[in-house]
Amino acid sequence: MKKSISLFVFIDALGWEILKESTFLDDVLVQKAPIGTIFGYSATCDPTILTGLLPRDHDHFSFYAYDPEHSPFRNDLFIQLMRLVPKALSSRNRVRNVAGRIIKRKLAYTGYFNIYNMPFRLMRFFDYTEKKDLYQPGGINSGAATIMDYLRDQQIPFYLSDWRASEQNNLSSLKQALTDSGTDLAYGYLYLAAMDATLHAQGFPHQEVTDKIAWYENELREVLEVAQAEYEDVRMFIFSDHGMTNITGTFDLRSLIEKTSLVFGKDYAAVYDSTMARFWFLNDTAEEPIREVLQQVSCGTILSQQTLHSWGADFANNRYGDLIFLLDPGVLLIPSHMGERPLAGMHGYDPHDKDSVASFSTNTHLQNLPERLDDLYGLMKEEADRNAALNSGRE
Repeated sequence: MKKSISLFVFIDALGWEILKESTFLDDVLVQKAPIGTIFGYSATCDPTILTGLLPRDHDHFSFYAYDPEHSPFRNDLFIQLMRLVPKALSSRNRVRNVAGRIIKRKLAYTGYFNIYNMPFRLMRFFDYTEKKDLYQPGGINSGAATIMDYLRDQQIPFYLSDWRASEQNNLSSLKQALTDSGTDLAYGYLYLAAMDATLHAQGFPHQEVTDKIAWYENELREVLEVAQAEYEDVRMFIFSDHGMTNITGTFDLRSLIEKTSLVFGKDYAAVYDSTMARFWFLNDTAEEPIREVLQQVSCGTILSQQTLHSWGADFANNRYGDLIFLLDPGVLLIPSHMGERPLAGMHGYDPHDKDSVASFSTNTHLQNLPERLDDLYGLMKEEADRNAALNSGRE
């Protein structure tokens, strides 16, 4: 038999508040614990998991950043034509999905790309920040190396899921990789993303969420059985990037800002994400009236530089905003540049709020459990090095 493998299973949005209410693999997982998340969305959390760095150091946060000079959309003829399409048609999800695929193909982006609900007339003001595949060499904006880059450099055999593929395809391809007689894998990274969509649609608790957890349990038992038939030691680590918060209300911040005399693109720019609004001040007169509006809103707060620093989200040159206004947990920005319809669940709130906290579980006893997402890189590297040594007979 092959010696040892460590399988890292990423279940998107399986937060601690959800996991602790289930009996998920209780007979297999000997340690279950909360693990702190990172401020932002998956676009922030995933690079932190892969690099062990905070957002200010890997330079990923949200998909849109004000940068008209370098906007890939500035002179795009297709986007200019889409500006002429009536909103009743151009705002439809199907139309925007097709338009997004066309734009991505034209720009040759390999990363996750979605135009969401950003108006075509405003796209020329913004850069898109995830142009490259995070999991491939050169995928991180700051140039930082990921765990996959380390494994490639060290020539450590590993398995990596295709984030574009379905969960079933990724499960099947992992099982096939485990039984490959020609390769002794030291590390496996299984990407399971569908729980996030289920929680967005249904919230928690809900029968669909319970059923999904049960499905994961059955599928991962099969993975373990296949792995244990091939390897003497199978170490499994299951984690999420964040939790999910049930939506209790919505708030239309954009209308309040637009009631001021300020002009978008001349005085200020803004991105209205699902749970936060990010502002850039383009002259000396814009900041004060926007702050006055925000200070009157009771369901959110302006984040201080001290808070942003402690969360690792204080970016050089304020790339992702001169000011960030964060809504209270459970309140959703509607309408926003992410969508115009309410959801049952959302993430991207205060990372210390209980529903935001991610989860971590393992079938092996660890002396020191990872405390936050940026601790996972060190654990993955340690496990890969350990197994590579064992599999090559150096230990």
